Amino acid sequence: MEIILETQRLILRKFELSDAQFFYELNLNPLVIRYTGDDAFKTIEESEERIEYVRNQYKTNGYGRFLVAEKETLNPLGWCGLKYHPEEDETDLGYRFMQKYWGKGYATEASKACMDYGFHVLNLDRIIGNAMNENIASINVLKKMGMTYLKETTLHDLPSSTYQVYKKNYK
Repeated sequence: MEIILETQRLILRKFELSDAQFFYELNLNPLVIRYTGDDAFKTIEESEERIEYVRNQYKTNGYGRFLVAEKETLNPLGWCGLKYHPEEDETDLGYRFMQKYWGKGYATEASKACMDYGFHVLNLDRIIGNAMNENIASINVLKKMGMTYLKETTLHDLPSSTYQVYKKNYK
């Protein structure tokens, strides 16, 4: 287990293939993936393929999405992390948690750790966040990270917004 970040309650670590069952179950809940544009995995193998994709991002870009687990129990809660998009030369913050962990501050806590990592360790100049306009909870997390509205966009043909924060403005 390669732990990348720790907070008061959480550890964020690199995904391992042994996380495939958890990742599969996370994406089965239609409410969890409602604002993502993703389809539920049909098989554990699809989950494993996505984990391999994320693990390749660690090698290619030096960072990616991380599994988020409770520090005391190592129980997985979801994922959070930064993803580099070479076609736009941008890095975005993303997160997804099991429904039973919503409203407990985990997305904010994990996002703060990832933002600090992005600006102070990876030395990124800017981080963006995208959210469908109906996803008020995610927009609130982006705002808590100090992000401000940049522009209207579409994600999977649905009205969405992009938020951003520059390192010089990040607190």
